[in-house]
Amino acid sequence: MPDRIPAVLALEDGFVAHGYAFGAVGETGGEICFNTSMTGYQEIATDPSYHGQIMTMTYPHIGNYGANDGDTEAAKPHIAGLVVRAYTSDYSNGEAEHGMHDYMRAHGLVGIGGIDTRSLVRHVREKGVMNAVIASGADLDVDALVAKAKAVPSMDGLELASRVTTDKAYDFSDGDGPRVAVYDYGVKQNILRSFARRGCSVRVFPSTTPLSVVMDWEPDGLFLSNGPGDPRAMPDAIETARQVLASGVPAFGICMGHQLLALAGGMEVFKMFVGHRGANQPVLNRETGKVEVTTQNHGFAVRLESVDADVATVTHVNLNDDTVEGVRFKQAPVVGIQYHPEASPGPHDSHYLFDDFVGMMDAHRSVAA
Repeated sequence: MPDRIPAVLALEDGFVAHGYAFGAVGETGGEICFNTSMTGYQEIATDPSYHGQIMTMTYPHIGNYGANDGDTEAAKPHIAGLVVRAYTSDYSNGEAEHGMHDYMRAHGLVGIGGIDTRSLVRHVREKGVMNAVIASGADLDVDALVAKAKAVPSMDGLELASRVTTDKAYDFSDGDGPRVAVYDYGVKQNILRSFARRGCSVRVFPSTTPLSVVMDWEPDGLFLSNGPGDPRAMPDAIETARQVLASGVPAFGICMGHQLLALAGGMEVFKMFVGHRGANQPVLNRETGKVEVTTQNHGFAVRLESVDADVATVTHVNLNDDTVEGVRFKQAPVVGIQYHPEASPGPHDSHYLFDDFVGMMDAHRSVAA
C-alpha cells in the first residue's frame, strides 16, 4: 500500500478519531455501527442489509486473507464506509484474488484504519448508534465534518430497500424441489444458495412486485428477504406481507422480512439502542429447548409485548437481552426469524430452518395435490 494518507472519523455528537485512509480516498457518511465477527469482512461489506451504514470491525486485524469475487453477498459493497484498528496489505489466502485495499478502491469504498475501535465501540454502546462521516486527505476541517455527520439522514424512518432490490425478476436456480418466490428487499446470495442446495427452484422478484404477479408463477412458498432501513417506512411492503399472511401459501421471512410479517400481523417494531451485529449471538429455540449460536445483523426488532398470543407464538428469543428472534403465526403457515440462519460469515447451528421451510412447502404441495 502507498504512503498513508491522513483520515478522520467524526461522529455527530462530536467524537473525533484520527487515522489513515485505505481503500478509496474521499468522504462518506452514514449510521455508524459495529460487527463483532472475527472473519467475513468481505461478506459483511457486501451485505445489502448494511446499505447506508459505516461498519466498524471489532476484530483488530482486517485484510489478512485478502478478497475475492466469490466471497460476496452482492455484486458490490453496500456499506457506506469501513473502520478498522489495523489494516494489512500482506494477505495469505490461496483463494485471494487481490487485497482488500484494492477491492475497496475499485468499488469506491472509503475506509479508515488506525482507529482505537475498542474506545469507539464503547462510545457507541454508551451513547447509542448515531451518524458519522469518514473523510481522507489533507487539511481536514474537523468541525465541518461533525456538522456533516449531523446532517446525514437518520435511519429512523428511512426506506432503503428500493435502493438495493433487483430491477427485474430473475431465476436463481432450477431444481426438482419446491418453487420458492423471493421478495428481494436486499437478499443475501447465501440465502438463495441455501434454497438452491436443497433442490429448490428459486425466482427473485423486485420488492414492489404485486403478490398477484408472484402467484402467477405458481410458487410453493413465499420468502421475504433481509434488507436495509426502517421497515415501518414501507407501507406497500407491509400490505404485501398482509396479503402473504392471508394467502394460505407457506411463507418464511428473515430479518426485515420477519419484521414486515410482524407489522402485517399487528405487532410493533422499534429501533434498537445499538442493535445486534456479529456471529456469536446466543438464541434460545423455545420449541426445542436448544440454544443456537447465531449470526445477526439488525438495528430494529419486534417488541415482545406487542405479540398477540392469538396471532403468533414467540419461537426464539435472544439470551443476551430477551428480544424476539422468531415468531410462528397461528392462522397461517408462516414463520419469521430475526437472525440469519444462512450465516456467511458465522456458525451453522440454524441451517435447519431452511429444511423446516422446505418441509412446510412439501406438506402444502401434498395437500394441494
